[in-house]
Amino acid sequence: MLTSLQNPLVKLFRKLHQAKARRSQAQFLLEGTHLIQEALATSYPLDIACYTPAWQQAHPDLALRLEQRAERVELVSDAVLEGMATTQHPDGVVAIAPQLLHPPNLDVQGIGLAVETLQDPGNLGTVIRTAVAAGVDGLWLSADSVAPDHPRVLRASAGQWFRLPLAVVDDLNSLLTNWNQAGVQLVATSSYATTDYWAVDFTKPTVIVLGNEGAGLSADLQRQATVQVRIPMAGAVESLNVGVSAALLLYEARRQREWESRGVKE
Repeated sequence: MLTSLQNPLVKLFRKLHQAKARRSQAQFLLEGTHLIQEALATSYPLDIACYTPAWQQAHPDLALRLEQRAERVELVSDAVLEGMATTQHPDGVVAIAPQLLHPPNLDVQGIGLAVETLQDPGNLGTVIRTAVAAGVDGLWLSADSVAPDHPRVLRASAGQWFRLPLAVVDDLNSLLTNWNQAGVQLVATSSYATTDYWAVDFTKPTVIVLGNEGAGLSADLQRQATVQVRIPMAGAVESLNVGVSAALLLYEARRQREWESRGVKE
């Protein structure tokens, strides 16, 4: 069992707390039982897994599956595990995994989601979780957004990160241009729009475009939208959290598509 905080393995895990190291090593951290369960459930590869004796005793089946799946497995003390993790009170297991983003199909036939300059990891994780729940085909994220392998993104996604085709895009504007030319409907929210979001026909191939938490969507991407919609709000509320906005539009799209599949007319 590893008990020294000076062990090179501890230093390797700690390096991956930083985005620069995650990029250079093409690896990221998984922390906590739930994320490990989701990684195993989706057959995501694992390079190194570490857990404490107490965790192994509490989760013997998971520990066995980790031994079978991960390239390397180590039993570590509580102090060593705390030194490896980014959270203050880790629940007994951490792992290193390779960065293997599964890009979505650019030929959008259902509902896609494009997000520009999203900064808060909790917001991105929430958007990912909602997108999977709503049955989105894929997510395209601008390169100046928070890194999708940020530990807080993974935790906020509740493990759904592994189930969403996702791509980081250097030029989101050009991608929207291509979709526009291909006849894909591009839907963006705007405070100046007069069309309510539920009035849009989401049964068409559609990409919903969302912007930064504070500044919203850039002018260039706003101009690309073929449909601009508003989310009606009462009182003095000017805007909603980006995760809430995503949920409203995505579930309206899902509702319309399910009704169409059942032959229900509105």
